[in-house]
Amino acid sequence: MKLLLVEDDPAMQATLQRALGRRQIDVRVCGDGAAALAQWQALAPDVVALDLSLPGRDGLQVLADARAAGLRTPVLLLTARGTVGDRVLGLNAGADDYLPKPFDLDELEARLRALRRRLGGVDDPVPEVGALRLDPASGAVYLRGEVLELTPREAALLRALMARPGHAVAKERLLALVFPGEAEVQAEAIEVVAYRLRKKLAGSGANLVTLRGLGYLLKPD
Repeated sequence: MKLLLVEDDPAMQATLQRALGRRQIDVRVCGDGAAALAQWQALAPDVVALDLSLPGRDGLQVLADARAAGLRTPVLLLTARGTVGDRVLGLNAGADDYLPKPFDLDELEARLRALRRRLGGVDDPVPEVGALRLDPASGAVYLRGEVLELTPREAALLRALMARPGHAVAKERLLALVFPGEAEVQAEAIEVVAYRLRKKLAGSGANLVTLRGLGYLLKPD
């Protein structure tokens, strides 16, 4: 995916270029609202992530100009303006989605990919590891064509690992996904879920690896 990030904060630019680049998203940046439309037209990105507060030209004006110029690229607004009124203004101006700052990187990635799929982009590859296949629409995991019987927590853990096969996912991140809203749960609880999941993956061709001090990863045997 090619993403145009219109954001004037250099630290945010660098962070998202680095983090999303590791997730196979080519991030091009523009820090000035006055130059954004020309860069948008020149790059022809798959998705635009647009901040509302920009020097040179406000993000809403950039968006309105782009739509008036016939640019139909999906747009995700990124802004610290958290009021409902700002959200309505952005959507009425032609934005396709809205994500207030601060945001979670996984949610940002998911929204960007969903915009590309929903508005005519090429579908992302279906995640597969060994004989496992994740259905992105339903969230079900299949083992050789049959639904793998998992508890909700095992399924949440496996989906998180299959989303980034071969890459370490931090234990803290997994804890938030597997035990959402349960602040009292200790990090060791993930180890119990991982132990049970590992037994169910026997013979699947997928290996759940514990990385001491880092987290877990899923890779083919």
